[in-house]
Amino acid sequence: MFGGGGMNPRKMQQMMKQMGIDVTEIDAEEVVIRTADEELVFDGPDVTRMDAQGTQTYQVVGDPETRERGAGADDTTDDASGEADASDAIPEDDVKLVAQRAGVSPDEAREALAAEDGDLAAAISRLE
Repeated sequence: MFGGGGMNPRKMQQMMKQMGIDVTEIDAEEVVIRTADEELVFDGPDVTRMDAQGTQTYQVVGDPETRERGAGADDTTDDASGEADASDAIPEDDVKLVAQRAGVSPDEAREALAAEDGDLAAAISRLE
């Protein structure tokens, strides 16, 4: 880490503590790093968190498995354009509430909710 070479680990810990650096081992089962194109999955990695001057730094040591993105459970896109269908993400109860409060059809309420990113009050205001 600091080029301690053959330095005693206990002495290294003391020096780091004097400098205000706290090191914690984390018992991680899995670490996933997602990029635009792929996922790097570390099973059973050695993870260390270092706190220094209000900043946390994580070190992950292990052999990752590389997977392509797009097949994950959190992938909410539904067409080739890569755009999510916002109407699927809007709960039906929200649509009913906005339609009732604003006195509009459910389709109009759904469009207003989609335009306002699901914000009920903003959707009702838009329709009134």
